[in-house]
Amino acid sequence: MTDALVLLVVVPIAASLFPVALGGRFERIGWFVATAMGLVHLGLSATVAARVLEGGQLSYAVGGFEPPFGIELVADGVSAPLLVLVSLSTLGVLVYARRAGPHSNAFYSELALLTAGISGVFATADVFNLYVFLEITGLATYALVASGRSPRAALASLKYLFVGTIGASLYLLGVGYLYIKTGTLNMADLTEAVASVGYTSPAILTSFGLIVTGLLVKVAVFPLHTWQPGAYAESPDTVSAYISALVSTAAAYALARIIYAVYTTGFLDEVSLAGDALVALASVSVVVGAVLAVMQSDLKRMLAYSSVSQFGLVVAAIGLANETALVGAVVHLVGHAVMKGGLFLTVGVFATGLGVRTVEDFAGLAAKAPVSSAAFAVLAFSMVGIPPAVGFVGKWNIVVGAVEAGAWPVAAVVVVSTLLTLAYFGRVIERMYFTAPEPEADAVSTDGGNDAVEVSFGMRAVVVVSAVTAVVLGVLGSDLITVIQPALEVYF
Repeated sequence: MTDALVLLVVVPIAASLFPVALGGRFERIGWFVATAMGLVHLGLSATVAARVLEGGQLSYAVGGFEPPFGIELVADGVSAPLLVLVSLSTLGVLVYARRAGPHSNAFYSELALLTAGISGVFATADVFNLYVFLEITGLATYALVASGRSPRAALASLKYLFVGTIGASLYLLGVGYLYIKTGTLNMADLTEAVASVGYTSPAILTSFGLIVTGLLVKVAVFPLHTWQPGAYAESPDTVSAYISALVSTAAAYALARIIYAVYTTGFLDEVSLAGDALVALASVSVVVGAVLAVMQSDLKRMLAYSSVSQFGLVVAAIGLANETALVGAVVHLVGHAVMKGGLFLTVGVFATGLGVRTVEDFAGLAAKAPVSSAAFAVLAFSMVGIPPAVGFVGKWNIVVGAVEAGAWPVAAVVVVSTLLTLAYFGRVIERMYFTAPEPEADAVSTDGGNDAVEVSFGMRAVVVVSAVTAVVLGVLGSDLITVIQPALEVYF
């Protein structure tokens, strides 16, 4: 047991208090507090990851009360890398936000609170506390979306609040059914308790339907995705990057954890309709999300609908109940966070330095911003799934898993989605590199030139690091799978 596991949640919660408490006296203290929190969080997550690599799964009994009566936190080969991902994403966003903003102390308090919520989702081993952490994540995200200070941002935040509350309520109702039938909330205990009650028990089936539907709202799978495009598009670029990288990732992880650690593959084998319905819904989301992305002219909305499609891939892999596909789903979760977060930040660099946000505005952009354009292209091709980037590793394992499971339609959907992803990113890259700019745009500043007044070195460095990381993760894909796979083998 290590205190580092619980401190991953406690430290961000404590840090969220200081910017607001001291904001009246120190106007810009929020960034420094949040950065210190991010560095401590990185040290803690690295400690947890190192302990997991050395000795396998870690657990922590909060307050010394042992499960199933106490609250348990757990780190394994899946959650430990995701906790490191939270730390690195937080620090990257903070480096970017130093110049790009928002600069209010309230923003940094909300960011710290969101970090705590997401960390809790990845670490908890209790279904009720998973709800608590999902709500912390949701409340902080609602506030961050509204930090855009525009009427459209406020409307997007309100829509997210309504839809997110419905999803959380469905999840909590499902937890209630589980508790009534089993008398426990600990995931490890529920594994046996659910089996003893019977997978086909009406209460267990109802709990599964409610919990999964609630989490699918949080993941933003079509047609439960309606909150996402507005939330991503109307948020400040810093917020869009952070929530696109981590919020739906946390919900998708929660979905996989609940299905495999609580209901288990035994449930999916006995109630085959559950897995089939999940795969079918996710497959529709993959195609529809990609088609809607192709139709967008605003880059942030295009990236938002792209997330609907990409998370559809992850949910489909979860529904296959196949070890190879599940490994691919986890790898794709990690890769998507890096790729999509980097893409949103790169769009923010273009908007800040060059004032462009639509596909039409990207004509000739590579000549004016060569470094940022190259980073965008690398991240985009990684999202398509072109090797050696991480996007290929995740998709390849999902396809192989689908073939192993005999789910050929899922393999076909992945191929179709890859072609559609190439279509919506390809048209952007074509305009960046092969279309002449409009004459009136000739005087616009260049990357590394006049735009340095507005776009800092740190902002550009973050997007370049994101692109490099996407490639490095792909090259080291087998090592990442070696860390992840042992934690997933126990479910099969």
